[in-house]
Amino acid sequence: MSGSRAEAEEKVGSRQRLQVNEYKENQNIAYVSLRPVQTTVLGKTAKVYLVPFSLSSYKPDQLKHSKSLLDKNSNNEVACKKCKKAEIKKTCRRILTPKMEATSSKAESSLQKSSLDVHAESNKWQYKSTSDTVILSADTESSQDGDSDEGTTPGMDDFSGLSPYEKKRLKNISENANFFASLQLSESAARLREMIKKRQPPESKRKKPKKKENETGCRRSMRLLKVDPSGVSLPATPTQPILVADENPLLPPGPLEMTSENRDDNSELFKGFLQTWAEVSKTRSKNTEKELSSIKSYKANLNGMIISEDTVYKVTKGPIFSMALHPSEIRTLVAAGARSGQVGLWDLTHQPKEDGVYIFQPHSQPVSCLYFSPANPAHLLSLSYDGTLRCGDFSRAVFEEVYRDERSSFSSFDFLAEDASTLIVGHWDGSMSLVDRRTPGTSCEKLINSSLSKIRTVHVHPVHRQYFITAGLRDIHIYDARFLNRSRIKPLISLTEHTKSIASAYFSPLTGNRVVTTCADCKLRIFDSSCISSKIPLLTTIRHNTITGRWLTRFQAVWDPKQEDCIIVGSMAHPRRVEIFHERGKWVHSFLGGECLSSVCSINAMHPTRYILAGGNSSGRIHVFMN
Repeated sequence: MSGSRAEAEEKVGSRQRLQVNEYKENQNIAYVSLRPVQTTVLGKTAKVYLVPFSLSSYKPDQLKHSKSLLDKNSNNEVACKKCKKAEIKKTCRRILTPKMEATSSKAESSLQKSSLDVHAESNKWQYKSTSDTVILSADTESSQDGDSDEGTTPGMDDFSGLSPYEKKRLKNISENANFFASLQLSESAARLREMIKKRQPPESKRKKPKKKENETGCRRSMRLLKVDPSGVSLPATPTQPILVADENPLLPPGPLEMTSENRDDNSELFKGFLQTWAEVSKTRSKNTEKELSSIKSYKANLNGMIISEDTVYKVTKGPIFSMALHPSEIRTLVAAGARSGQVGLWDLTHQPKEDGVYIFQPHSQPVSCLYFSPANPAHLLSLSYDGTLRCGDFSRAVFEEVYRDERSSFSSFDFLAEDASTLIVGHWDGSMSLVDRRTPGTSCEKLINSSLSKIRTVHVHPVHRQYFITAGLRDIHIYDARFLNRSRIKPLISLTEHTKSIASAYFSPLTGNRVVTTCADCKLRIFDSSCISSKIPLLTTIRHNTITGRWLTRFQAVWDPKQEDCIIVGSMAHPRRVEIFHERGKWVHSFLGGECLSSVCSINAMHPTRYILAGGNSSGRIHVFMN
């Protein structure tokens, strides 16, 4: 008997040492889950439950057991065997009730209380600590009663493996389920659906009121019903077409008097202005042979050209579409054609500058081309979108009508003969007209169809005048004027290097050996036209911003009549400027005006013999650079 007790005590001590070692190894764990540990003490089955405890204030001395305590328990085992068995069964039944599954926290506290009671009756085996307690609950029963006791606690093994957190979670789930079940939401929703269905009124159509046969109707105006008092309907009145006034009505055919819109026609100032133009036009430059100056001297002359407030003035109303400089060597006379159909003349030698400006209205639509006659500089020829070509004769103070076609719109023209007797006129629909000024009347000699969809500019070769070049939408064609007697003409050469819309194409002014083109792809191209054959090679491509937008006149690069290897073009750069490039693509000069040049000069013209540059902007102002 003493041997069996010693063995039991050694087994219990080994179990306890293992548990203590396990706690020491897991000192970093704050809580230990509740799990059963089975052992055999004095031939009885015992289950030990480990309750969470704190390891921060754990002391190993508190877990040591004295032999006197074990001896005392073994001596009193026989005396309290029956009482202890009944108390343990009663305690287990109280602990393992069905409420433990729903309320794990209460079960834990009752388990701790029952374990304390058991330990109090079994001589109070307790292991005290400052925060938590390790409770040893010994369930000693005989082998005969083991089956019946296990049957009375069916859920102990399932809950014994759960942690306190999991038990708390199960408790919350069950409490929430019970709460929502107590609300009876599904029954309330069903009742509400039935109430809504019952409250919906039946669909009922509005009943139309019945018409009474003898009821008098509303009174209506017989005049609006177009019925006479006797009840007979009146005949329908014919509707007259609504006449829409044309914004730009065509001016009457025939010659127009030079009537200044900003001056009195009978004033002595206006008469003196016309006399000045007539006298100046009689003097011509005798230097027919022109030689190119060196680039160095040319740059030096350009550097001497300046602009001032006296050389800037608003000449026309609206954007300027065309410009021309009178070839006079004595006076500086500038002509400008505007989008409004006006032609403005400005004599810069007259002071104050307001007295030297005269505005005329020879056209009703934009004036796209202006030239002083090479045979008689007193004649200023102007072409407009309105389908008219007029010649302003300053000696007679009249605008004569040279060519008129109201069914078409003109775009550009040039002189085929040196005496300015024959003209070639380009149309916006792609056709061309041959006009002879010696023939009476205002009709053309021949109307020729081309392969172009539209023509923007027409320019005649300065030496071989039988050739002329036209700028279309995306193609440039060179024609032979000797084939103009045909109804349809084919081009000799086609230049197809352009990828976007073309604005202009011009021969060089002295020899015609070069062609400069302006395209919307931000490139200025120069071709070698010294030998007009089946193909003209491309010499130079100059990158230049030509995107002027909707409200500005499109750029047109033109040659300097004095220096045919240099071109002049407007610029979108800041500060505003007018630039000059060499035919090889090199930059030559930029005309900067500071405050006097604050806008873009899209159209520019150079004096044929003097260093004078005139530029027009979109507001009708003319900016003049001169020595």
